[in-house]
Amino acid sequence: MNDCLFFGLNQFPILIKNKPNKITKPIQFKFENENENENEKQIKQILSGNISIIFLFKNGKAIEYLNQNPEKIQIEENIQKVTIGSRNVAILTKEGNLFAKGKDINPNNPNEFINISSLIEDKNDRIIQDIVSGNSSIYLLTSNQNVYGIGLNYFGQLGFDFKTLKETKKPILMMKNVSKIFSGNSSNHVFLLNSNQELFGSGNNFYFQLGLGESITEAIIQKLTKIQNIPKGKIIDIQTGFNFSIMLIENENENENPKRKFYSCGNYQFNGLGKNEDTYEFTEIKLSLFENDDNILDFSVGSYHTLMLTSNSKLIGFGGNSYGQLGTGDTEYQSFPIQIKLPKLRFNENISNYHISCGENNSFLYYSPFLSSFSNLEEDLIKLFRRKEFCDISFKTKKWRNN
Repeated sequence: MNDCLFFGLNQFPILIKNKPNKITKPIQFKFENENENENEKQIKQILSGNISIIFLFKNGKAIEYLNQNPEKIQIEENIQKVTIGSRNVAILTKEGNLFAKGKDINPNNPNEFINISSLIEDKNDRIIQDIVSGNSSIYLLTSNQNVYGIGLNYFGQLGFDFKTLKETKKPILMMKNVSKIFSGNSSNHVFLLNSNQELFGSGNNFYFQLGLGESITEAIIQKLTKIQNIPKGKIIDIQTGFNFSIMLIENENENENPKRKFYSCGNYQFNGLGKNEDTYEFTEIKLSLFENDDNILDFSVGSYHTLMLTSNSKLIGFGGNSYGQLGTGDTEYQSFPIQIKLPKLRFNENISNYHISCGENNSFLYYSPFLSSFSNLEEDLIKLFRRKEFCDISFKTKKWRNN
């Protein structure tokens, strides 16, 4: 069984048993016997939100644990990726179908998954390549490189005037020629990177979390707006909290072992900015804990905290910690990056196979040699999805209650 470490708000009574509500130091846990072969239960992805926590396994199956509920749901499907927002759950199958549930997606039955990709009017645009969940919206990237949004638009996070479009129950086209989508499980703002490596954003900008600069003072950006003054280098990933954003840039000028650097923008108070001041544009986070040969392997962002894993086997975090989600052994807020002490890991000889997943107020560190770093699919998988046929398949779940 995989190594799994957990810390922060404990909302899962049948998964992490006999533990306090706040777990301030990383603890190890493992699944009970699920009547599965050990090799088939290798974890591929862990996602945590207000609704539930989902474990996706190598064999394409998933188990969902409902928060504060003694039920769990086994999802019988060939699943490629899972995303969770504060108010939704989305699942991408290997056939390119998107299924989702939540109050903003299916208000009449929020616990039932529905086929979102089949609702796209253009039938040639129904193969989904990637999915990302925001707080109350879901974004989908099609095999034709078009981005659609579904859910709430109260902050303009779908790229439209919220006065004329408050929400949509069907996917609405946001932008064409897009290569990547970036948002977060508690965020009401989104970033889209186009094929020319230009970055656009829309949604909540009350704390300057879109990085548009001090001169743009609108609290709500209702249309996709180009982000100026982006740091030089290749954008590897952007992850967003409630009112801040973290960008990872790779220096393309260094051919061997290119260095990765963090940049942040937004509100510094109780957040994962890694600095002690509000930031209106993406500016570098200074990582004094780094050694010359150290580099960033993986990172994840929650509502108010950020965690990163380095090539020298360091777990570093900063930001909100009211539930112990930084794993420092206390609940003290950390303005600047701090190293978190880890228990001995089963596979610590290959730290690059570990991954971080931050829920809104909790964190996971888990071993998964099957998951590439960061949230985007690999190029060979992307090519697999770029086909014209559309398979409208069923989606099954099985619920059971522990005695």
